[in-house]
Amino acid sequence: MNSRQEQPPAPASKGLPLWLASEATLPQLLAQFEPHLQVWVRANAFTAERYRVLGLPGEDGALAGAIAGLGAAPGPDSLSLWDGAALAERLPNHAWRLVQPLSQAAATRLWLGWRLGSQRLQNYRSLPKAGHGAQLERPAGADAAYAEAAASALNAARNLINAPPNLCGPDELQQAAEQLSQRFNGQTSVCIGPKLATEYPLVEAVGRGSPRAPRLIDCRWRNPGKPRVTLVGKGVCFDSGGLDIKPPAGMLLMKKDMGGAACALALAELLLAMRAPIELRLLIPAVENAVDGASFRPGDVCTSRKGLTVEIGNTDAEGRLILADALTEADGDRPDLLIDMATLTGAARTALGPELPAVFSPDAALARSLHQLAEEEEDPLWPLPLWAGYDEELASRVADMNNVSSGAFAGAIIAALFLKRFVTATSTWLHVDLYAWNPKERPGRPLGAEAQCVRALYRLIRQRCG
Repeated sequence: MNSRQEQPPAPASKGLPLWLASEATLPQLLAQFEPHLQVWVRANAFTAERYRVLGLPGEDGALAGAIAGLGAAPGPDSLSLWDGAALAERLPNHAWRLVQPLSQAAATRLWLGWRLGSQRLQNYRSLPKAGHGAQLERPAGADAAYAEAAASALNAARNLINAPPNLCGPDELQQAAEQLSQRFNGQTSVCIGPKLATEYPLVEAVGRGSPRAPRLIDCRWRNPGKPRVTLVGKGVCFDSGGLDIKPPAGMLLMKKDMGGAACALALAELLLAMRAPIELRLLIPAVENAVDGASFRPGDVCTSRKGLTVEIGNTDAEGRLILADALTEADGDRPDLLIDMATLTGAARTALGPELPAVFSPDAALARSLHQLAEEEEDPLWPLPLWAGYDEELASRVADMNNVSSGAFAGAIIAALFLKRFVTATSTWLHVDLYAWNPKERPGRPLGAEAQCVRALYRLIRQRCG
């Protein structure tokens, strides 16, 4: 390697040198390499394509370094989170050290991306696959505490969502919440059994058809005098559709219908690990929407915790029912910020696709602020309107409201309007309708579970609350 390009490594460093190059900066980088390396790079037609890694030979022909492409990025400081993830997957098995200095933001993105790309999700093979062995020294200046806390929280959520439905029911969700509570000295209470039918009747109605008892999980981390943040996560551990049963293809991914709960747990973990100066509450209505003689029926009229009566137009619109009771409880506390996360509607996916969760809020400025932070965090979402003109679609002739519209349009908006009827005291409310799944394989985002919006919401909470 050309000694003009890199400083001698610290004595403790054993990593091979790694350079980052964009299409714009590659010529400048090559000009600092020895002639034989310039020839090697050109002979391999390396033009700094994004995600491509080119190994560099030493004088003896052995691997002596590598260049990683950043594509059209202006330079290394503009690298994406997912560039770091690609490095973790594509660098040869060896120890590596980054040559170029990066800004703190870029170093943190690189380190978080590396951590996400290095993680291997839990599987249930009798003979697990061998892991990838590449290692990277932490880039100088990276906010390692945040990157490692975020990677840990996101991976925990992914593992929960990926878990087979026979291994992740309401009881297992409760255990995950209790473990988080104990880890950070919180308090947990669980409403279950006859008391649930009295206090959270919609949660009980949705879950009564399953032998796995429904429940409302309530975790609190007290911090008197600090801004109060309440998170609500939809915890439908498996959704058969109930008596309005789904077709077989529609059930294949329904283990992920507790993705909102998993993402809420991840967000809580990240906030607690980073010691956010807030008083935090986490509510998870945990159920399985199953079919037996006790299942709730189309045409039933159920009374909610708020006292509003709901005609059941479709038992497959169960997520909004359990959220309604949980949001009523959350709204009664009048928190400074109320956020619910749910895999709620196929209509949101039709409108925005799997990678772009929808966000709704009666506070338009709050939704815009979250959208901007989501763009900065590479954790995207998109605001949709709580348009009151569709509210009449929830009308019922026999109850205060129906849980579905009689029409086929604007399903995500109508579901959000349903929830809005149960949030009457808290204007700073965000409803996030997410997918919680990667439908294709990409660096750092393997096919399967995804913890969406966690980093964006973390940024929003820290911005508003300190």
